[in-house]
Amino acid sequence: MSDFTLDQLEAIVAERAKADPSQSWTAKLCAAGQERAAKKLGEEAVETVIAAIQGDAKGLTSEAADLLYHLMVVLKIADIPLQDVLDELQRRTVQSGLQEKANRKPA
Repeated sequence: MSDFTLDQLEAIVAERAKADPSQSWTAKLCAAGQERAAKKLGEEAVETVIAAIQGDAKGLTSEAADLLYHLMVVLKIADIPLQDVLDELQRRTVQSGLQEKANRKPA
């Protein structure tokens, strides 16, 4: 079992975002801006869904890794720390998911 964490991924993304875009995919995505990074995140989300629907465990694992990576890039560009997302998840765990959804204000 791996000891790798999302905190480590966040640190790697932050470090690679500083690199020369011609030398780093992360830096290239960051340089292209949020719109491009978010589109890539969406593509990875669709690929993850397809792998899940097809029952492709290996593909789902791979696509989920891509999805998490691209989410971290989008968060980096938006200057939103992973801890903020984790804090929001923790806040939501004090009630059931159904209750949490019912308490949301319409957008």
